[in-house]
Amino acid sequence: MSMFLQQCPSFFTFSSSSPSFLTQISVKSTVLCCLSSSPLTVVNGNTERRSSDRNEIRLGLPSKGRMAVDTLDLLKECQLSVRQVNPRQYVAEIPQLSNMEVWFQRPKDIVRKLLSGDLDLGIVGLDTVTEYGQGNDDLIIVHDALEYGECRLSLAIPKYGIFENVSSMKDLAQMPQWTVERPLRVATGFTYLGPKFMKENGLKHVTFSTADGALEAAPAMGIADAILDLVSSGTTLRENNLKEIEGGVVLESQAVLVASRKSLIHRKGALDATHEILERLEAHLRAVGQFTVTANMRGSSAEEVAERVLTQPSLSGLQGPTISPVFCKRDGRVAADYYAIVICVPKKALYKSVQQLRVIGGSGVLISPLTYIFDEETPRWPMLLSKLGL
Repeated sequence: MSMFLQQCPSFFTFSSSSPSFLTQISVKSTVLCCLSSSPLTVVNGNTERRSSDRNEIRLGLPSKGRMAVDTLDLLKECQLSVRQVNPRQYVAEIPQLSNMEVWFQRPKDIVRKLLSGDLDLGIVGLDTVTEYGQGNDDLIIVHDALEYGECRLSLAIPKYGIFENVSSMKDLAQMPQWTVERPLRVATGFTYLGPKFMKENGLKHVTFSTADGALEAAPAMGIADAILDLVSSGTTLRENNLKEIEGGVVLESQAVLVASRKSLIHRKGALDATHEILERLEAHLRAVGQFTVTANMRGSSAEEVAERVLTQPSLSGLQGPTISPVFCKRDGRVAADYYAIVICVPKKALYKSVQQLRVIGGSGVLISPLTYIFDEETPRWPMLLSKLGL
């Protein structure tokens, strides 16, 4: 094989599935440019400045799959729509956030690039952060519950054979079959969390085989005794004669907003951008499933109406009902015979609240969904500042 080499230090990485065929070439080289004192990075022919030299704030988002779709939908609902000129491009923008670049990456690469300084913020699953972050102090969870992508990383074993009566991690650890010569074989893509979890649960004789996708077939094929994988409903496990066991859940996961500690402290504008994203996320997520209920009610005073409203358990709202006079002109004079009641009600209590309003004399009930509920300050903001020591 022959190739042309630049007259500068370069590093080439080749990967091939067989000795005779070159299937992939990825090139990453450091070029010392004579015209500039700033080093450049060349990745597959694209030249970029190193992360320390850039001024833009970078947000990493999943590039494919359900997580990618749900992430874009959430941002859109928070009025942070991602604008991508060309769907084939891996870079986009959020017009509402100045100086913000969006980079579409594989979830594990988002975590890796947060650690390398190539990204400042990212949205990925907690399982990905934990597996590829490996407890690195530079990663900070800014929002730990974006309410989508829910799943759990769990150990599953066959329902049959030697595992038929095994129902817990304790039972599994006490099985005499596992020895140095014959360890428990676990198929998983989680090569950091898997060994850590097994050690914590007293399983000493364990080997791991790495695999991605269709792990449920491994025990039936005789490749593994157990699998450690992400589980949503558990249907696929049951259909393949596998079962979860007590104490076998490594972690509960969902989408999270994660950031680089160094970026938040040192990159200009990164902390302010994070604050705005966090506030928008919090306000929207708090409003999901909440409705504003407005009704008119006769009364002698706002206080008298409030007493009637507060006798009903579903009408207290977030902090209490808002009651204001409804003015109308009658016999040539302005009077307030009615009062308007405004409360915030969760969806599950909506019909019950309407019934209770009717019981105490409410009429003309109007209902509208809430889009945002902004607090005086989002609770996660002071928590973030505390983590940063600010």
